[in-house]
Amino acid sequence: MIAWAAEATAEHSGSFLATTDFWVLVAFILFFALIGRTAFRVVTAGLDSRAEAIRNRVEEARRLKEEAQELLASYERKQVEARQETEQILVRAREEAQQWTVRASQDLERSLNRQEQLATERIAQVEAAALDEVRSLAVDLAMDATRRVLAEQVSGEKAASLIDGAVKELPERLH
Repeated sequence: MIAWAAEATAEHSGSFLATTDFWVLVAFILFFALIGRTAFRVVTAGLDSRAEAIRNRVEEARRLKEEAQELLASYERKQVEARQETEQILVRAREEAQQWTVRASQDLERSLNRQEQLATERIAQVEAAALDEVRSLAVDLAMDATRRVLAEQVSGEKAASLIDGAVKELPERLH
């Protein structure tokens, strides 16, 4: 450019500042300086806003990461608590099952003892009824036998008094 300006001055015998080429050059430089400055401001503002947007995104990402870590820690605590609660529930369930087993065995034992006692009482009642029946049969047989013997061996009034006395004494002797 300097060479061009030198040629232009050599061709024109007048001053370089008086030529139109010089003023076009000055206008061109001023135009690009103003445009460049404005463009620089626009580009700088755009880059600054983009940098701010990136900074905001990074900050939001950092905040979201922290929230996610807090949420993860919270869920891990809840998982541990749930695991502990589950273990406690299992322990209580086992204890209750053990208690139910003990109660059931005790109830079964009491029931068997009651049934055994009822069976023993029924057997005793049946034995007593059988003994009463045997006694009654024995009394009837003894009375029949006594009547026959007395009827065959003793006669008359003496036989009647012996039979009556034997009949009266027989129940007392059997009991």
